[in-house]
Amino acid sequence: MTICKEPTISGSVSFPTLTGAPPLVIAHRGASGYFPEHTVQSYEKAIELGADFIEPDLVATKDGILIARHEPWLADTTDIASHGKFVDRKTTRFIDGQERSDWFASDFTLEEIKMLRAKQSFAHRDQSFNSKFQIPTLNEIIELTKQSSFATGRMVGIYPETKHPTYHQEIGLSLEDRLLKALAAEGWTEQDSPVIVQSFETSNLKHMRAHSNIRLLQLIGGADEHPYDLTLAGDQRNHLTLVTNGLDEIASYANGIGAPKKFLLGQAEIDGLTASNAIARTHGKNLFIHAYTFRNEPKFQVTLSGGNPIAEYKAVYAMGIDGVFSDFPDTAITARDSYATELAHAGS
Repeated sequence: MTICKEPTISGSVSFPTLTGAPPLVIAHRGASGYFPEHTVQSYEKAIELGADFIEPDLVATKDGILIARHEPWLADTTDIASHGKFVDRKTTRFIDGQERSDWFASDFTLEEIKMLRAKQSFAHRDQSFNSKFQIPTLNEIIELTKQSSFATGRMVGIYPETKHPTYHQEIGLSLEDRLLKALAAEGWTEQDSPVIVQSFETSNLKHMRAHSNIRLLQLIGGADEHPYDLTLAGDQRNHLTLVTNGLDEIASYANGIGAPKKFLLGQAEIDGLTASNAIARTHGKNLFIHAYTFRNEPKFQVTLSGGNPIAEYKAVYAMGIDGVFSDFPDTAITARDSYATELAHAGS
């Protein structure tokens, strides 16, 4: 199975998305609201709950294996600090120009990484699964989605993010070709393959476009955030500049953009760009737009939603968003179904 089909919803409802299809639900780090992020158990839960895609963030080990961690450093999401044999492996590195002291995946072989166990990175969430689950490799995640797709008859895609690609290039562990090789081994090289690759940097996406036809997404941060590869090249553009006057450039190498929900659901106008015209202008370039990150807890809700996660999802669905990254994919799907019902009633 290699074709990535859009999610289906009963009836003939047309959504205000780029293609009229239902917006994708992307399980952010898996179902990370329920299990420690980037674990097989988190991804399995997301698939069980109906997610269309699961999202593994990718970093490289010392021996060049791609594993799923949110960052190259390990203390935030694993129990490495409790492993006495690794105490002297803590070091200081510069990542994207910022100094950080930690344990870094690139200093450990896969065999050593497999000695670690994941932990919940949010203190307010369930800590009972800490130190129980291993760190998965990209190949293990791909195999999980293939088996799940076969068992359920429903294609589940992967949505990997290359984390800090310039850093990995600087230490001789470039992510891009390793990722493309793993995807090519599955025959996942085309637009209809069940994969979308994302990055906050630009040059690595351009490299992948030159070597593959898979879908690519340019992640966008805030006005105070700059793609690090551009910064190193002396290019002072920030992420929002890429959207306000760089959509043609993005469209030359990517298929979509990923935008923070705080911008899409905010009221402020930034350099003439508002949430509503950001989606319209993105669609006008035949680019899809996915929003991040949706979480159920009230403290993560934007003012517009009134603390109601369902309302938050439905607000962006009504704006024409093409997909959402969610820690709680079941909530995203409930909201999508509810919005579909409203659309059906409005059209009847």
